[in-house]
Amino acid sequence: MFSFDTYKRQWTGNVRADLLSGLVVALALIPEAIAFSIIAGVDPKVGLYASFSIAVITAIAGGRPGMISAATAATAVLMVTLVRDHGLQYLLAATVLAGLIQIGCGALKLGFVMRYVSKSVMTGFVNALAILIFLAQLPELDPRQVPWPTFPLVAAGLAIIYLFPLITRAIPSPLVTIIVLTGLSLIFGWEVRTVGDMGALPDTLPVFLLPDVPLNVETLRIILPYSVAVAVVGLLESLMTQNLVDELTDTRSNRNQECIGQGLANTATGFIGGMAGCAMIGQSMINVKSGGRGRLSCFVAGVFLLILVTGLGDLVSRIPMPALVAIMIMVSIGTFSWSSIRNLGTHPRSSSAVMLATVATVVYTHNLAIGVLVGVLLSGIFFAAKIAQLFRVSSTISADGRKRVYKIEGQLFYGSVEDFMAAFDFHEALDRVVIDVSRAHIWDISSVQALDMAILKFRRDGAEVDLVGLNRASETIVDKLAIHDKPGAMDKLAAH
Repeated sequence: MFSFDTYKRQWTGNVRADLLSGLVVALALIPEAIAFSIIAGVDPKVGLYASFSIAVITAIAGGRPGMISAATAATAVLMVTLVRDHGLQYLLAATVLAGLIQIGCGALKLGFVMRYVSKSVMTGFVNALAILIFLAQLPELDPRQVPWPTFPLVAAGLAIIYLFPLITRAIPSPLVTIIVLTGLSLIFGWEVRTVGDMGALPDTLPVFLLPDVPLNVETLRIILPYSVAVAVVGLLESLMTQNLVDELTDTRSNRNQECIGQGLANTATGFIGGMAGCAMIGQSMINVKSGGRGRLSCFVAGVFLLILVTGLGDLVSRIPMPALVAIMIMVSIGTFSWSSIRNLGTHPRSSSAVMLATVATVVYTHNLAIGVLVGVLLSGIFFAAKIAQLFRVSSTISADGRKRVYKIEGQLFYGSVEDFMAAFDFHEALDRVVIDVSRAHIWDISSVQALDMAILKFRRDGAEVDLVGLNRASETIVDKLAIHDKPGAMDKLAAH
């Protein structure tokens, strides 16, 4: 239940550390928000406005204090085709609709679904996201499209990113990369692409506006697939990040409230000219490791971000693109789970297959939601196959050969009904058959129908059949769905 005292402590219980960590996160958010905007094919201000709005609103309404939400690559890559084919206004409309879908998921308390996403699917999701982020940088590394200084600048940027923390971690190395590479390009006059070349930066506070799209079924047909994908991917990444922050801080948070908070943030963001976003794994880790634990840290990050870009827009527009490319390569390298490659030979083959299938599907379709769906389906199939292997049927016959007792052990469901039916000898001349399910559980309509079929076939040949040992749950589903003790059961068997 909601507690005002708890909510108040989430704002005021860690003020100093939340303020400092929020400032650090804001500095690190600027280059990433710009880079994600460029991935989506929109002006940098779209990502910057979004990061401000999403951070502030999720700080107020989200379910996980200390978690950073903003514009992200996970949602940006989904919008590329929509922006290319229909333009910015349709992206804004899709963002609003995605937010409404997320609010609906929270209201329906669908946060529990996250428990059915296996670790293999999560790993595949993260790895695919890393690959998509890297692939999005390739146009900025095409020697036919960019000048030669781009390549030494990218190399220098990567060197700074990975070596500067050896000197100090007080200043985020991506920020140092931006400052150094911007200075070098200005001092030497290198003609490289800059952030200003990619589009206009914000110079005013965001204002409320309605997406300029026709309000008809055709618009809904265009944006709905993108909105559903963004909503699902956004919630997946947010809830996965929420689980990670819960573990790091040894606290629990509300998944359904997080769904609603993310939805409110995206809905509002679409009305101020921003793109959809979600929780950020990297920035949340920066925040937690910097001491941020409360809602204030995310709120400060969003507000300070807006102050920086509106007050220092001229400087931000001079940032060379190679600096952002280097940062995004770093993000992709850091996001990828390299241990999953080493573990391919040691993890169960089914787990590795699920992870690889998730990655392959996402990279092929450029849709994280489809990849996760494939991974979840494969996980379910492999799980069902493993459970079916634990099923067995044994039997004993009486001394006079007139009575046989079949003992069923394990889970009787659609995956094991074939073995169940194969275990019976319907041609054996018996007076009585006992089917003992005291060590089994009957799960679904497939297993009930198989049970009906076995009982009726024995009765058709003149045997008396007793079904014994039903537990309460199995008895409930059998009483509701079974037909073997109902009038006309034999006629239905003949018809079958």
